[in-house]
Amino acid sequence: MSFLNDLVEGVVDGALKDILRKTSGTSKRTRRRKRAMSTSSATLRQIEKLLRPAKKQTSRKRTVRSRSKVRRRA
Repeated sequence: MSFLNDLVEGVVDGALKDILRKTSGTSKRTRRRKRAMSTSSATLRQIEKLLRPAKKQTSRKRTVRSRSKVRRRA
């Protein structure tokens, strides 16, 4: 009986310590600093951006205002 008690107690203690450690560690958010880009990498990134193909325009849902304009014209 005491062996079973010790086993359960050890498992519960371990689980509680694990839970408490995880919650206290994740509550504080680390601040990330933006690194200053070197001029060569910045210009390289701009050139890559220009070389990329243009994104296709996505169709937009008509607003109520534009629908009423269409109706008035017709």
